[in-house]
Amino acid sequence: MPERFNLASYFVDRHLVEGRADRPAIIFENRRHRYAEIAARMNQAGNALRRAGVESGDRVLIILPDSPAFVAAYFGAMKIGAVAVPTSTALRPADYAYLVEDSRAKVVVTESQPLDCALESPELEAAPTTADDAAFWLWTSGSTGPPKAAVHRHRDWMACCEGYARGVLGICADDVTFSSAKLFHAYGLGNGLMFPFYAGATSVLYPGKPAASAILQCAHQHRPTLFFSVPTHLAAMLRETDADNPYDLSSVRLGVSAAEPLPAEIFRRWRDRFGFEVLDGIGSTEVLHIYISNRPGEVRAGSSGVPVAGYEVRIADEQAHESGAGQTGDLWVRGASNATHYWNRPQLTAERMRRGWFFSGDKYRRDADGYYWYAGRSDDMFRVSGEWVSPIEIEGALIEHPAVLEAAVVARPDENQLPVVCAFVILKQPEHSGDVLAGELRDFVRRRLAGYKRPRRIEFLEELPKTATGKVQRYKLR
Repeated sequence: MPERFNLASYFVDRHLVEGRADRPAIIFENRRHRYAEIAARMNQAGNALRRAGVESGDRVLIILPDSPAFVAAYFGAMKIGAVAVPTSTALRPADYAYLVEDSRAKVVVTESQPLDCALESPELEAAPTTADDAAFWLWTSGSTGPPKAAVHRHRDWMACCEGYARGVLGICADDVTFSSAKLFHAYGLGNGLMFPFYAGATSVLYPGKPAASAILQCAHQHRPTLFFSVPTHLAAMLRETDADNPYDLSSVRLGVSAAEPLPAEIFRRWRDRFGFEVLDGIGSTEVLHIYISNRPGEVRAGSSGVPVAGYEVRIADEQAHESGAGQTGDLWVRGASNATHYWNRPQLTAERMRRGWFFSGDKYRRDADGYYWYAGRSDDMFRVSGEWVSPIEIEGALIEHPAVLEAAVVARPDENQLPVVCAFVILKQPEHSGDVLAGELRDFVRRRLAGYKRPRRIEFLEELPKTATGKVQRYKLR
């Protein structure tokens, strides 16, 4: 990396210099936007932010749907040396008040208060930022408390693009990407913007809610080659196409899933129905994108795969001693895309970011072949009859039953206030719920797992409580 490096210049302006000005950068609402157009809009946005008083290091809170306007505001802020802070469009007023106060944003960009770019110049010289200057923040999901901002540098996306987008996906300029995960969080931002703009490829942006039919229709219409989603959306799309499948996804050469572990049964159903592999992996906001992933043609269904090039991964016990193959422990990761710190959270930074290593909060085990298997969040594991229980293992067994669409497992106290396995189940056909099916599911799990892992209680729900990124909020179920 050169000392002087501006993320916006590399990911946008470079394509004009290298002859890709007329190539399509974004497909949005049936219109193609060329790289030259995106560069001009970015420069106008940067000039508008400067006119509004934004200076180097100031935060710009961005509350916009996936769109060229989002792209212009995101890159425009960083091009002038400010810090872009993308934010969900589905929060409550009190949530936005908290984010504004916590970030101390100089400007908030929304659909109702857009940047006035009409009279701004489409020319803009990039600020003389360094590779290690703060470029953008990303909020954690806030599933266990108020959101926290992970601070990332101008250099950080390069590690993800080189190690994962190129090294695992083999992305190139001919690819068309489409992500059901949105741009306001790390996974969607990589999928839908940074990876295609790294390669000079094309991104399909969809501004609406990621309903199954809408995602499928968008993919059917715009013919992506790389399709990114999350297990919740994949399960919903399978349900949408159970009876009939009018959607053609034959253009897709690879699918990707993250945010929650992809059950082996969902992987198999998807491959059989749509004809392409979905590569499951694990990433985090703090590490920016996926750092353990399956590889094309080498998928081990139910696992997260193997480490991505450029990342060190280790599993340690509670005394920080490295765990051997087959042993479950805490997952730590170190790589060039790790956030420098949490904004205004020195104690949490000290606890979770140590000597370049990030404590993921995930429990994992590594098999003899080097594949990593998710065992749950550190605070989701629980003991039954003195034995540790992984919710993920039981959920995977439940999903293998043909009646089950989704499942989530937690520990709930019994009449003696001792923890027992409680499963919350979403059925493909909700009208079949009842005691008979609950008993069948208990027996189904018992035939596959140790007896103490069998759910003592099964409750049928219409939907599971989830964060905006699709992660199950088990604390609400507890």
